[in-house]
Amino acid sequence: MLKQHLQFKLSQKLSPQQIQLMKLIQLPTQAFEQRLKQELEENPALEGGAEEIESDFDLDLDNTNDDFDDSESIGNDDINVDEYLSDDEIPDYRTQTNNYSSDDEEKTMPYAAGTSFTQHLITQLNTYRLDEEEYEIAEFLVGSVDESGYIRRSLSDIMDDLAFTQSVYTTEEKIAKVLRIVHQLDPAGVGARNLQECLSIQLHRKEKTPDTELAIEIIDDAFEQFTKKHYDKLIQKFDISEIQLKDAISEIEHLNPKPGGSYAGNNRIVEHVVPDFAIKIVDGELELTLNGRNAPELHVSREYNNMLKGYKESKDKSKSQKDAVIFIKQKLDAAKWFIEAIKQRQQTLFITMSAIMHYQEDYFLTGDERNLKPMILKDIADEISMDVSTVSRVANSKYVDTPYGTKLIKEFFSESMKNDQGEDVSTREIKKILETVIEEEDKRKPLTDETLALILKEKGYPIARRTVAKYREQLDIPVARLRKKI
Repeated sequence: MLKQHLQFKLSQKLSPQQIQLMKLIQLPTQAFEQRLKQELEENPALEGGAEEIESDFDLDLDNTNDDFDDSESIGNDDINVDEYLSDDEIPDYRTQTNNYSSDDEEKTMPYAAGTSFTQHLITQLNTYRLDEEEYEIAEFLVGSVDESGYIRRSLSDIMDDLAFTQSVYTTEEKIAKVLRIVHQLDPAGVGARNLQECLSIQLHRKEKTPDTELAIEIIDDAFEQFTKKHYDKLIQKFDISEIQLKDAISEIEHLNPKPGGSYAGNNRIVEHVVPDFAIKIVDGELELTLNGRNAPELHVSREYNNMLKGYKESKDKSKSQKDAVIFIKQKLDAAKWFIEAIKQRQQTLFITMSAIMHYQEDYFLTGDERNLKPMILKDIADEISMDVSTVSRVANSKYVDTPYGTKLIKEFFSESMKNDQGEDVSTREIKKILETVIEEEDKRKPLTDETLALILKEKGYPIARRTVAKYREQLDIPVARLRKKI
């Protein structure tokens, strides 16, 4: 038996403009500046900087005499130049917050020019006596060094690549011989194929003392036992005292596991974080400012304004002129929307960060992470009557400069747990306590996760051992065995 019924369904679809606005909100300051530059390049009706534009006329296309059909006419409702220009002379959002002055000094971090890491190594090769084949092999090996200073390829792979790409036909023995020369380059340890070889190269370059010689034996002959911190086995294997072992390990701990990272002129790209907000404490009160680079001065092109004036004053209007006016209207629409979107973006960022700042006022006044309250995206979304996705876009991609350093905003969000008093506490608070307990432990006998769970329970935080393990891993703290020291 067939049944018919009527079902009402309410659905909401975002317009293309709303989607674009969400994308603008998500952009951090540097990316926003790139987006702004792109828009200025693509829309000739939009110009940067403040400019006063006269707008003392209306363009009334209904009253113009032309030979076109009504279907081709453009009414006054379609283009109201005053509507486009009056808002754009001085955008109203520029007068709503005092976050930026044109006199503010723009401080940027210049990039230092210098030789690349590879070039630094090749320059050193020129000080060695090498025949043509050896130099080609050495140059290829140096080119295979990664940003950490390692050559993470087998000799057979390197031999094949030399043959196919450089037409150098050689043997693994010859490559190994040249590799030993590369190992003599600075910084010490460069060209190693693994951590063990890297540490060994550095130790062999150090002045020979009983401590360094023992350290070499440990790295060369008992590396696995060393990495697993089986100190009793090392003492037994080398027939040494605990003090001797401690001194040898101290030598190893002073080595550089990433020799490539120590060269300031290498090719690595360093990302400079530009804070989107700044929080200061003024007379005991929190003060929030939005980076002024998020509030650019924009206006409609004077040239476009004059083109509209020319069309209005023209008596004989051609089809091409009318087509041009339609094009101008589209660009004006886009320019007006973009300026309005920037206004909404600025307001959204400021309102959202202001709510976060006041929610976490105790933390921002003290800098103590134990004062961070449990806070989820919905808490802020409800506070400012915005969608959770909007708050997420602000939190996940923006940084704030605080008296305690530059922080990613999403770090202030955390789930809550109940303490033994039934009060909600932030998981960030618990992690901070866990971190402190581990820092203060006896490194000769590090605390196991089960012991840590008992300690936290005594402090009023009943947490399971597996939860302690999860928090410890999130803090990048190794298990007890790997924290052991002698």
